[in-house]
Amino acid sequence: MTVQKTSNPTQSPARESLPVAPLRGRGAFTRPDARYLSHRRERFDDGWQDFGGEHSSHQPRSQLFIDHARSVISYNSSPDVPFERSINPYRGCEHGCIYCFARPSHAYLDLSPGLDFETTLFWKPDAAALLRKELGAPGYRCAPIALGMNTDAWQPVERHTGLTRQLLEVMVETRHPVSLITKSALIERDLDLLTALARDDLVEVTVSVTTLDDHLARRLEPRAARPRRRLETIRRLREAGVPVGVLFAPLIPALNDHEMEAVVEAARAAGAHDAGYALLRLPHELAGLFEDWLATHAPDRAARVMSRIAELRGGKTNDPRFGHRMRGEGVIAQLYSQRMRRLRARLGMGRMRRGLDTTLFRPPRPDSPQLALF
Repeated sequence: MTVQKTSNPTQSPARESLPVAPLRGRGAFTRPDARYLSHRRERFDDGWQDFGGEHSSHQPRSQLFIDHARSVISYNSSPDVPFERSINPYRGCEHGCIYCFARPSHAYLDLSPGLDFETTLFWKPDAAALLRKELGAPGYRCAPIALGMNTDAWQPVERHTGLTRQLLEVMVETRHPVSLITKSALIERDLDLLTALARDDLVEVTVSVTTLDDHLARRLEPRAARPRRRLETIRRLREAGVPVGVLFAPLIPALNDHEMEAVVEAARAAGAHDAGYALLRLPHELAGLFEDWLATHAPDRAARVMSRIAELRGGKTNDPRFGHRMRGEGVIAQLYSQRMRRLRARLGMGRMRRGLDTTLFRPPRPDSPQLALF
């Protein structure tokens, strides 16, 4: 990994040539132009350029840039998500999940939601200091913070930066409730902090499991932990006393929807106390990226998958309306919901769920040489 610095994340790093074949360890294999750019590029093979492939010498390397943020807590009022504030330590995600709904956010940096999203990453080295400042602000009202909702807070680069662990240390210091979602086994590194929070009902973890099929997982989410490894993470979290649930996401019609019961049952056997699902979303550039992926990795069912998505999305590839974007609409959407509801009831999931405690919060001590009176 190459680590570089930039004073402004909107200054685009130099792009590489556009590949046209799958790249080993990468979910996307194209760099569609960001929707806000004033120009558009087209691939053209003039016979001089090696456009790549699994054995290409032009494998794109990950690069890490500094994002100079002024704050770290983001607030939202969406009725579709169970949190009002969140922290995302990173922009972009090296897991390379082709279905990631956060891919189009790279367009705000004039970067491609394709390969750039999983190779051109940004981190906030002063995130922990900013968090302490925001939690210590006069009038701050404690409410659970969701960590890593857009991009995985325990993606591979976290091994080098330790940024997510620093944020968790602030949560432990201030006794602040936090909810987490990940598909990375690296979260086990922070079991000491998670157990300290769990003792006072200050944390809940959700592990995302998309499929139990390793062959499919390697193509859908090439640098994420393998499915069985995620189930092992659920087991280890539960054994450590950390509340943990499973999210079957995304549910992709005609591709992995038949696995809902198998995934949730396996997670329940590993110790998951609750389960949920989210339907595949294809906003903006993600639709084209996913269609390219289907044409390459699942050509025999590509038309069926896209037809079913359109059926669930009112004839479109995406429906951003609140109340519809996570579940879809129509008879098939209702069947998905019924399947999950009956599955949770049969497995006894969700019955003992406890809310996170907000009464133990204590603002961080200010950085001052003066000792506290009490």
